[in-house]
Amino acid sequence: MTEPVDPSESKLKTRALPGVETREPSITPPPSASDQTPLKRPKPVSGGPRKRLMPEGIWTKCPKCQETIYRKELEAKLNVCWQCGYHFPLTAWERVSSLIDGDSFVQADSEMSSVDVLSFPGYLSKLESNQQKTGMKDAVITGLGLLHGRKVALGVMDFGFNGGSMGSVVGEKLTRIIESATEQSLPVIICSTSGGARMYEGMFSLMQMAKTCGALAYHGREKLPFISVLTDPTMAGVMASFASVGDLILAEPAARIGFAGPRVIKDTTKAELPKGFQTAEFLRDHGLIDAIVPRKELKGRLAWYLDCLMASRDAAQA
Repeated sequence: MTEPVDPSESKLKTRALPGVETREPSITPPPSASDQTPLKRPKPVSGGPRKRLMPEGIWTKCPKCQETIYRKELEAKLNVCWQCGYHFPLTAWERVSSLIDGDSFVQADSEMSSVDVLSFPGYLSKLESNQQKTGMKDAVITGLGLLHGRKVALGVMDFGFNGGSMGSVVGEKLTRIIESATEQSLPVIICSTSGGARMYEGMFSLMQMAKTCGALAYHGREKLPFISVLTDPTMAGVMASFASVGDLILAEPAARIGFAGPRVIKDTTKAELPKGFQTAEFLRDHGLIDAIVPRKELKGRLAWYLDCLMASRDAAQA
């Protein structure tokens, strides 16, 4: 029979369990009171203690209804919130893809890029950063493609490139695609989003207002349609030129449209502005815009409008 071992001589330490009188052997001795540090909950980055940290770019929040949306599902719905219908911005290439059949789009003047003609401080570096950010040479994409089987000339602006400002390249590319459409007897569609003329090019950017409108005037003389699509925002020199002279002017819901900003107008006129001033709905009710078309319906509606506007020419060619 083995002799009982004196607990005091055991190499194993013991620790007491809360609420239990017996003692449990423990190899690691408990830390002393001076070594014990209270555990603290890590502070969340923002949004309160219950907010979970998620990888960026997977979810986005609708600024109108505050719904959290899975980005892949949002892209599948053309960047339109399915809860409230809020239209998120689209890049120029995303809009081209939403309007043109398959891979039928052929880009024109893809390598045309702006130059610092006025030696404006910091302009070249700003151009380079915008080109890297968007993958575009300037703020507009132009080209020819098929829309429900009909060949059209298309111009699409991108607000992500320096606020979609119109400089010499934007005006020249739009003028060239309009002139090409006139030569080939094609309808023109331009989707605008812009903060106005590009200040870094001074008078050269303002000249593009007259140049684009002149090209559209010749296009109209040939009885060819021009449909202007206004998206959020379309302001200043762009709205004051080609964007407002369409045979048919469409807009996306709640798009901001105007010349100067509401604060400037209010300070100038010293008067209270009407509710909803400079929204697509306000301008439709006052006769500037012909129709407000949700993004998911735009391609079909454009095809239907073009069938109506080109009916006599199609009949003559039949």
